[in-house]
Formats: sequence, C-alpha cells, structure tokens
Amino acid sequence: MKKMFFLLGLLLLTSALATAQKYAFVDSEYIRKNIPAFTTAQEQLDKLSKQWEKEVSDGYAVVEQMYKSYQNEAVLLSQDMKTKREEAIIAKEKSMKDLQNKYFGMEGDLFKKREELVKPIQDEILKAIKEIAVDGSYAVIFDTAAGGNILFANPKFDISDQILEKLGYKN
Repeated sequence: MKKMFFLLGLLLLTSALATAQKYAFVDSEYIRKNIPAFTTAQEQLDKLSKQWEKEVSDGYAVVEQMYKSYQNEAVLLSQDMKTKREEAIIAKEKSMKDLQNKYFGMEGDLFKKREELVKPIQDEILKAIKEIAVDGSYAVIFDTAAGGNILFANPKFDISDQILEKLGYKN
C-alpha cells in the first residue's frame, strides 16, 4: 500500500513538474533572412562557390578534351608517346580532383570561408536565444527551421522576433 502511494505521489510530482515547464520555438531561417550581415555573407559564399565550380568544371572539360584528342590520335602515336599522353591526362585529372577537394572538401576553402563569415553571426544568434531562454525561464526552445518534425506550433510561442530585437534588428 505504501508503495502504491509512493508511486502515485511520484506520478503527481512528475506531472506537476512537467506542466510547469515553459516551451518556445524559433525559426532560425527567418531570423537569418532578417539579418543583413547574414544575407551578405551568404551572397559572398554563393559567388565564391560559383566561381570555384566554374574553375573546376573548366578544368574537367580540359581533361575531357585531352582524352578525346588522345583517342583520336592514339593509332598514330608511338607507345612512348601514348604513355606520356596518358600520364599527362591522369596528372591533369588528379590536379583537378585536388583543386576540387581544396575548394569544396571537408576542410576546404569554402568551409573555412563559411566559418569566417557565417559562424560569428550564428554564435550571436545562439547567444541571444540562450539569454532569452534564461530570462524567460524556458525549459526548451525548438527550431522549426531545423526540421525538428514539429507538426504544429502556436505562433504566440514563436520568439523569433524577440531574438531579432535582442540582436538589434527590427522587422
């Protein structure tokens, strides 16, 4: 009997604590779109990415042209010349793969540039979210833009505009 009262008391306490929690959500995509520095940074990244994509694409086109030329002339080439041309094609292809990795790899130039331009803004947003969470006594703040599978969110609990205001932006 004591065990049953203990479990019932524990259940009531747990449910009372659970209902006392405050929750909110933000739309980080909406926040980022309303920060001009983020938009500018994203435009810079897109421009660099397109420039580098073209450079890599042009390089692969050269490799393709080298290969086609080699195929067309292969019957006229000596074995020594064939080997040299094959090595040149392989070397050019390798250099293009290296360039592609340099620009777009896990620790590539695009990643580093994104860290340089976007990370400070994201850190600022996160700091503002944490401050509002502490000030508002929120237990959890969800991000609807991050694909958190939130099926419904009452707009009155959206604190995205508060975050923008805390960062000094008006919408």
